[in-house]
Amino acid sequence: MIKFINPSQETPYLILKKKYDNAVNTSQKNIEAISISSYSNVLNEVNARFVNLKFINNKDFIFFSNYSSSKSKEFDDHNQVTVLIYWDSINTQIRIKAKIKKTSKEFNDNYFINRSEKKNALAISSNQSEPIDSFESVIQNYNKSLKFDDLKKCPDHWGGYIFTPYYFEFWEGHESRLNKRDRYEMQKDHWEHATLEP
Repeated sequence: MIKFINPSQETPYLILKKKYDNAVNTSQKNIEAISISSYSNVLNEVNARFVNLKFINNKDFIFFSNYSSSKSKEFDDHNQVTVLIYWDSINTQIRIKAKIKKTSKEFNDNYFINRSEKKNALAISSNQSEPIDSFESVIQNYNKSLKFDDLKKCPDHWGGYIFTPYYFEFWEGHESRLNKRDRYEMQKDHWEHATLEP
C-alpha cells in the first residue's frame, strides 16, 4: 500500500488518488510497485526496474534504495527520471516524468528505526547490484547482519529518494480500443491539460 500524506489538491494528484482508491477497491496486487527508468552517462543507455513506492507526501513521491547501487549512481548523474505505473485491475496506466533527489539523513533515520529488523538486516548486508560468488553467500551475509547489536541504526549507504512530477499521462484502456488519454504538464506555475488521441 502507498501512504498518502497531506494530499495535493492539484488536478493530476486528485486523479491519481481517485484511480488509486479504485484500484484498492478492486484488490489490485502489488499496488505500490512502480517502474522507474534512469539514464546512465557511463554506458549511454537507459535502465528500468521496479521499486516499491512508500509515500506520496503532498507532491513528492518517496521510495527507498541502496545509495551505492547502479540506479542511485545514475540518479546522481542524471536527475531526470520516467516512472510507469500499471494497475491491471482497473486497466489504467500512469506515466510520470520527474526530477529526483535524495531524502535527508534525518528522514532516513526516522524511517529506518520503524522498520522490521529483518528488513534492516538485509539493507545493511547487501551491496546491491554488485557481483557475488553465489546466492549462498547472500544468505550468509544476511544471517551475519541479523546478529548485529543495533539493527535500528540506518547505514549511510541506504536511504530514500524523492521525485516530484512535472508531467502526468493517464491512460485508461477500453475493449473498443478507444482508449482515453489525458496529459497534464507543468507550465510555469500551472498544469496544462490536453486530451491525446489513442
